[in-house]
Amino acid sequence: MEQTTLNVQGMSCGHCVKAVEGSVGELGGVHSVKVHLEDNKVDVKYDAAKVTLDQIKETIDDQGYDVV
Repeated sequence: MEQTTLNVQGMSCGHCVKAVEGSVGELGGVHSVKVHLEDNKVDVKYDAAKVTLDQIKETIDDQGYDVV
């Protein structure tokens, strides 16, 4: 099990939280995802054998937010 914290720019409201947590949470292999809106951070716990960090970043990017 891997755990990482991503810096994500562009999130500003509850809709942003739901968009990121919902889309990342639907990926196979993601066990948990938590957005910290005030810190512009997203904590993700995932199984690296089922999903890659690049796939997680791409999913966040597809929602319109920038992973830096």
